[in-house]
Amino acid sequence: MKKASELRSILSKINSRGYKAYKEIAGQYDMGSFILYIDHVQSDPFAPPSKIRIAVDQSIAKFPLELFSNSSRKVGLEDFIARKFKNYSQLFMNKKGTGSSGLITIDAGAQEIIERTSIKVTKEKVEARIYIGLPAAGRKIISREAENIFFQILPKIVEKSLIYKNLPKTELEHFVYLNEDQDFLRNKLKDLGLVCFVGNGSILPRESGISDKPMRDGSPVPFSSPPSLEVQIDLPYSGTIKGMGIPKGITLIVGGGYHGKSTLLKAIEKGVYNHIPSDGREFVITVPDAVKIRAEDGRFIQGTDISPFISNLPGGIDTHNFSTQNASGSTSQAANIIEAVEAGATLLLMDEDTCATNFMIRDGRMQKLVSKSCEPITPFIDRAKELYEKFGVSTILVLGGSGDYLDIADHVIMLKEYRVFDVTTKAKEISKEIINFRQQENIEPFKNIKRRKIGPGSIKIGSMDKIKAKGGSHILIGKQVIDLSFVEQLVDSSQTNAIGCFIEYINKKCLTKQDYIVNIVNKVFEDIQSKGLEIISRSPQRHPGSLAMPRKYEVMAALNRYRLLKTY
Repeated sequence: MKKASELRSILSKINSRGYKAYKEIAGQYDMGSFILYIDHVQSDPFAPPSKIRIAVDQSIAKFPLELFSNSSRKVGLEDFIARKFKNYSQLFMNKKGTGSSGLITIDAGAQEIIERTSIKVTKEKVEARIYIGLPAAGRKIISREAENIFFQILPKIVEKSLIYKNLPKTELEHFVYLNEDQDFLRNKLKDLGLVCFVGNGSILPRESGISDKPMRDGSPVPFSSPPSLEVQIDLPYSGTIKGMGIPKGITLIVGGGYHGKSTLLKAIEKGVYNHIPSDGREFVITVPDAVKIRAEDGRFIQGTDISPFISNLPGGIDTHNFSTQNASGSTSQAANIIEAVEAGATLLLMDEDTCATNFMIRDGRMQKLVSKSCEPITPFIDRAKELYEKFGVSTILVLGGSGDYLDIADHVIMLKEYRVFDVTTKAKEISKEIINFRQQENIEPFKNIKRRKIGPGSIKIGSMDKIKAKGGSHILIGKQVIDLSFVEQLVDSSQTNAIGCFIEYINKKCLTKQDYIVNIVNKVFEDIQSKGLEIISRSPQRHPGSLAMPRKYEVMAALNRYRLLKTY
């Protein structure tokens, strides 16, 4: 390991030289209160910033063990530190020069608390994995500014964010223990027979259609549970809380337009993640295996058995092993459901606004006009009960236009000006009073969900191919693009980064033996559980990049949308 003085000396020697001379500073340096690792030096001021690690020994950092004694607390602590590091980086950095010159940043979260690779806390040390734009004028090195970053700015940021005594203790503990409470509550749902809990006082409306921050203006209506659905839960840190518990089964969310139906569903679908204090959805908690389902025109489908929903297609197309490069609304929604259940989903979330109408319902008049022999689609209304009773898969469905679903609903929740009412009894009375001449489609029983294996050579990654995320919704593998635009529970671009690494890891480590796709994905999660999220990165022993933990369902969704995939 080199001394800090050696870094000064190298910077002095390369001043005003061409930018590639910065490569000489790569290495490890003892900076006194921390160790500086310069793992990767950018080749150009306009290239992605340099990868840097900062390690502070726990003899200096002194984070109490109880703050990271279990996985919930550890994730919360690391998330909190990353946010503080980013805040102080923005406060102290001085961007001067061309390209990313002077940039100091770290991967930190928005409204969700997600396990990341940007901060790692152990009994031995605290390590921050950050990015720095090395300063340049044009393409010539500015050593004075680089020296200022390494010897003035970084020590300030480290002192403020990586040393326990300098962090706001009350805020830190609240953040960490609130994260633990949310995990505790999510783990309690199954025992309580619930698929979701929405705490009283929650603020569900968001700031805008492009912001996930809570609405502040306009006096948003705090959530309040109907008495009939209210449950009380004792949490380790926050004490007793009350809210609406949505039981297993089929639940409809109804009401007029703009009264909050989709807002409630959006909160529920994001409830698979924990949220930061003051988000408003801290106690909107959903079972971890809930999957949002929608129609997705144009998506790729490979070898999926959609026959429970679609059969007897014109031309004799086999739907027991259905593949297409350009799915319709109904075939894509059918595949999305089957693939979700194949992955292990126990709750489907749907909003009629984003569903294919002909997939959801075929009313009595249309049944009279078009006979079943001429209609290949078995609508969801005729399968929802069977999905629950045979496979234990519940459904929460936002609905405003089809009263036929009242016949199969276990619970009906009405939204009126963002206030919530349990109208199940009234809905059942209406269902009996108004005769529905729609007939359930004459269908074969739902057979077991087909589990698929990845075919040999399905994932084609050449030695020169790059795998990288483009924003939060696309992954580039060589020339192939995986489009995740309609995978709505993917909430962070660093999750997309991780999914790209996931696919590369599967290709290198997990395809030597042919196995079911879900088993392969589960195996990678087992590796992560034992070795850490950085295990899937290209440099697990050095700077692992900006990765955030994806869910199994989004990883499976990416594989299912990879257009070179072959299954059997």
